Amino acid sequence: MRRAGIAALALAFGLAGCGAPAAGESSTITVFAAASLTESFTSLGKQFEDAHRGTTVKFNFAGSSALATQINQGAPADVFASAAPTNMAAVTSAVSPVTFVKNQLVIATAKGNPKQITGLADLTRPGLKVALCAPEVPCGAAAGTAVEAAGVELTPVTLEQDVKAALAKVKLGEVDAALVYRTDAAAAAAALDAVEFPESATAINEYPIAVLKGAANPAGAQEFVDYVRSADGLRVLTAAGFQAP
Repeated sequence: MRRAGIAALALAFGLAGCGAPAAGESSTITVFAAASLTESFTSLGKQFEDAHRGTTVKFNFAGSSALATQINQGAPADVFASAAPTNMAAVTSAVSPVTFVKNQLVIATAKGNPKQITGLADLTRPGLKVALCAPEVPCGAAAGTAVEAAGVELTPVTLEQDVKAALAKVKLGEVDAALVYRTDAAAAAAALDAVEFPESATAINEYPIAVLKGAANPAGAQEFVDYVRSADGLRVLTAAGFQAP
């Protein structure tokens, strides 16, 4: 009887610990992620927390170039998810980055597309106000590639530090259009329209993700990366408009 009681007690403790952080291990995973991943990663973070009791996923969303700078300056992070390989390559502490999704640009306009914009050439019309991401930001670099492929000269009225800021300019009516990711336009579909254009195919961004050296929670970080790359993770990401790697 005594042995059976001990065995039952051990089983109870084993079940109680299932999915919980190990003793002494950090229960927080800090993820630095590109602004365009805000909606998708927020959903994935909640799902991950539900499956890992006692674990909290904290996010820092911003332009990939800004995040890379923060990490290189010592900001504490366990995982980095960039909107372009260039910014990931700048982070020397990234361990074996791997592409997990791709993304493409669209032209975001006010609802109903009042300026009747059909392509990049329309963005050069006199008086039309356009927002772009800054060149060092992945969405800005992609925009530059697409504009060059279209053979047009585009003069933006503002250069923003991440795609959400460029999108906000359209939402606020401060510009007539902005080049943003398809996923961000989809997330704002209730307020904005998205115009596809062929040159976006020349500027598809690959998104790499990696655990960082010196991560406070390396085991949790790797589990989160694995979850993002899992079938469940890809389902959330493709539903948001991302493309499979």
